[in-house]
Amino acid sequence: MQFAHLRAPESHDIHLAVIDGEDAILVSDLVEAAPHTLQDLIAAGDGALAEIRDAVASGRGTRHPVGDFGFASAVLAPPAVLAVGLNYAAHSSELGLKTDSAPTVFTLWPNSLTGHGETTSWPRTLSESVDYEAELGVLIGRPAKDVAEADALDVVWGYTVVNDITARDIQFAEAQWSRCKSFDGFTPTGPVVVTADEIADPQDLHIWTVVDGHTVQDASTGQMVRSVAKLIAHLSTSITLQPGTLISTGSPGGAGYSRDPQIFLRDRSTVTVGIDGIGALTTHCRILD
Repeated sequence: MQFAHLRAPESHDIHLAVIDGEDAILVSDLVEAAPHTLQDLIAAGDGALAEIRDAVASGRGTRHPVGDFGFASAVLAPPAVLAVGLNYAAHSSELGLKTDSAPTVFTLWPNSLTGHGETTSWPRTLSESVDYEAELGVLIGRPAKDVAEADALDVVWGYTVVNDITARDIQFAEAQWSRCKSFDGFTPTGPVVVTADEIADPQDLHIWTVVDGHTVQDASTGQMVRSVAKLIAHLSTSITLQPGTLISTGSPGGAGYSRDPQIFLRDRSTVTVGIDGIGALTTHCRILD
């Protein structure tokens, strides 16, 4: 199944919805005591998801055109957003950075989360070297501690698309990477979260980016240095991964910083990052003078 957080035009109210092709079915129309957000649904456990599946299968709920809504972030108020850097060899090389023996892990701040079709803006005085990064996002479904690699995919609730937008000049000027990637709106997610049962192999997905009509990243998640399962196993040795935790698993080669000439996101740029089988996530850019 696919879930999204939708917002009606000229409304601040957010609705959790099932996305079925071009249709949206509000979860509040499907079940009583409906979860308000995806985080609530994950916390409610497998039974809540099964109830929603059964309601959709029975034809319950009014279908609305998806186009009648805007999208909020596919992930709202997660207990943590963990990002993994340098997880594709081509990206590490193009940045002139070494892939270490252990994953490079940092956090992204919740103010950076935003949705498909939204506009992300930043002051020109802060950075004119803002880059894109298409990434596979992984949502944890149950508490996970000391998970074996062989069992790690069993704790995954679903997958989404993440654009890990990055101010490269700040990234290379500071020892840690959280601030350069956590400006307001720098972590678009969505449009949807796809439940784990729909993704047969997270290491066999086409991942890509288009900036202003030009394809700039074109790769496979099979090129990860460390698989989704390896990352979950590694992270769970030191912390308990809580339900709803989002793990952004790194970006393939093709970043704008490494190109000749360099390609950075400009005022009024449009960037779409996508993963086949999960979705395409578009962000509009504005640079404020």
